[in-house]
Amino acid sequence: MTRPTVLVAGMGDVGTLTAMHLARHVDVVGVATTPGLVSGQELGLRLSDPDRWSQDYWVDYRRYRRLDGVEIVRGRVSGVDGATQTAGIVSDRGETERRWDALVIATGVTNGFWRSPDVLDAAGVDSGLRTHHEAVRTARRVAVIGGGAAAVAAAAGVAARVPAARVDLYFPGERPLRDHHPRTWSTVQRRLEDLGVGLHPGHRAGVPPNADRAGVGPGVVEWTTGQPGVAADAIVWAIGRAVPHTGWLPETVLDEDGFVRVDPTLRVPGLPHTFAVGDVAATDPLRGSARNRADRLVAHNVRADLAGRRLRCYRPRTTRWGSVLGPQPDGLEVFTPAGIGVRIPRPVVDRVLRPWIVNRGIYGGIRPR
Repeated sequence: MTRPTVLVAGMGDVGTLTAMHLARHVDVVGVATTPGLVSGQELGLRLSDPDRWSQDYWVDYRRYRRLDGVEIVRGRVSGVDGATQTAGIVSDRGETERRWDALVIATGVTNGFWRSPDVLDAAGVDSGLRTHHEAVRTARRVAVIGGGAAAVAAAAGVAARVPAARVDLYFPGERPLRDHHPRTWSTVQRRLEDLGVGLHPGHRAGVPPNADRAGVGPGVVEWTTGQPGVAADAIVWAIGRAVPHTGWLPETVLDEDGFVRVDPTLRVPGLPHTFAVGDVAATDPLRGSARNRADRLVAHNVRADLAGRRLRCYRPRTTRWGSVLGPQPDGLEVFTPAGIGVRIPRPVVDRVLRPWIVNRGIYGGIRPR
């Protein structure tokens, strides 16, 4: 009996996990812009220590055991036809058309230079990592612009690992991390102050065109809130301006901001046997399905939809939770939805959390480089 084919458009963090859950039950085709998973997580570690970051967050797809039966096509989806259940895929071999029995949209968003829709080979990924790292490593003054977790983590990561640099964090409100519990910021603020990060509330930047896509470099930041401009050797734009990668989809399935409309089961109204998950899916105001491990849910619902069974509903959280500062030299701190920090020492992270809980438990085994 022929197994159904599921096309996973976008093989980032959530798309990769969704493909893994499906691979034992259906034929999976994953469309990826890079030859491996280039995670959008842990911007601070990525900027300050790209070698360590690459060990866990830049992984060739061939190293994942649970992707052994998945066909990976390097390219991007150029269009979709719900009537014929086909998708156009543009790759370095030209444009092809693939038929699907079910489609999972996990193409994500661009909300900074570290999450790009460009099709890159391994050398292109490595070049970007090195360029951004050198910009902060050689800087005497680093200005991080933004009030979300990525900005806070970038400031902490650079301050912890590039001690010669003066690091300043500028954010528009009274405090960053507005979507986290207030207790989270109270703890993170102390950590940043201990690292010597300068905190500057009430600074809303005048953002030059494409600044958040241009990478890290020198310049002057001007403020619409009236403060004098700030010159820095390295400006990290982490303002969280999310642009969804949905230009290949019909407008009828998108909301007014370009995100994919979904019902409570993450199914996309208007396209047959189609689901969306991750930052691209308009699940809730925080669009938190990726951070809340909806990859398992959407994989279950794809199989249930194909078999005519009942689907499960996604229940979003109202606050963000998890790690904020990312891996630090002395360990990792994870915050609960109630803002309570749970500290994990570095030896436990290196010997238990990464190899056993993440690599083996979540990803099902990762082959050595």
